Amino acid sequence: MMRSLYTAAAGMAAQQFNIDTISNNIANVNTTGFRANQARFQDLIYQQLRAAGTPVGSSQVPVAQEVGLGVKVASSAKIFTQGTILQTNNPLDIAIEGDGFFQVTKPDGTTAYTRDGSFSQNANGAMVTSDGYFLNPQITIPQGALQVGVGADGAVTAVLPGATSPAVLGQIQLARFTNNAGLAPTGQNLFTQTGASGSPVVSQPGINGAGTLQGGYTEGSNVSIVDQMVAMITAQRAFEANSKAVTTADQMLQTAVQTKSP
Repeated sequence: MMRSLYTAAAGMAAQQFNIDTISNNIANVNTTGFRANQARFQDLIYQQLRAAGTPVGSSQVPVAQEVGLGVKVASSAKIFTQGTILQTNNPLDIAIEGDGFFQVTKPDGTTAYTRDGSFSQNANGAMVTSDGYFLNPQITIPQGALQVGVGADGAVTAVLPGATSPAVLGQIQLARFTNNAGLAPTGQNLFTQTGASGSPVVSQPGINGAGTLQGGYTEGSNVSIVDQMVAMITAQRAFEANSKAVTTADQMLQTAVQTKSP
C-alpha cells in the first residue's frame, strides 16, 4: 500500500506540471509568434516481483509479475506548427510563412531568434523589435521615405525623397535550425541557440527551405484555446484520480493499523 501512495503522488506532481504548461499556453494565446509547449511523460522503473520465464516445476511462468512505480516528466517540448497570419496594415509588421526565424541583436551583442515580426523604427530609422533590439542584418529606413514595403523574398524597399521608383534598402535573412525544438526560449518572444538545436543556416527567404515573408502581417500564436481547455480538463481529472488513489491507500493503511487480532 505504501507503493500506491508514492505512485499516486508522482502522478499528482506530473499533472501539476501539465497544468502549469497548459496555463502558460493559454496565457500566451494572443502572443505574437508564440509556440505552444507540450508536456511529455515517461513511466518510472518497475519493481519486478517475478520475472517472465521463471521455472515452475516442469513449466515456465508465461508473463512477469511487476508493479510500476509512477510517472515522471520527460520533457516540455515546443510545438513549431504555423500560427495564424493576421493582417495589421503596418508595413513594418512581417509574418513568416514557413520555416525560419528573424535574427535580432541583443544589447550584449549576442544573436537571438524570433518569429515575432512586429518591427518598428527607432529614432535613427533602424528596424528594431518592440524591445529595441536591432534586426540582423541591420536595415535603416531614411527619413522621409515613402511606400515602405517588404517583399516575399525579404527585400525591404521604399520610395526615397526626390525619387519616383522604389529603392532596395536592405535584405532580411532568415535562420533555420535542424531541431527547432532544441532552441531555448528566453522570454520576450526570443529563442537562443543550444547544442541540441544545431547551428543556424542563414539564407534569403524562399531559398533552401526557408519560408517566405508577408509585409503588413504578423503571425499569431499557434495555441488552440479549445485544445488547451480540453487538455486542462483531462489533466484536472487525472490529478483528482491520483488524489483519490492517495486517499484510498491512506484509508486502507488506517484499516490495517486498526485491525486487531481476535
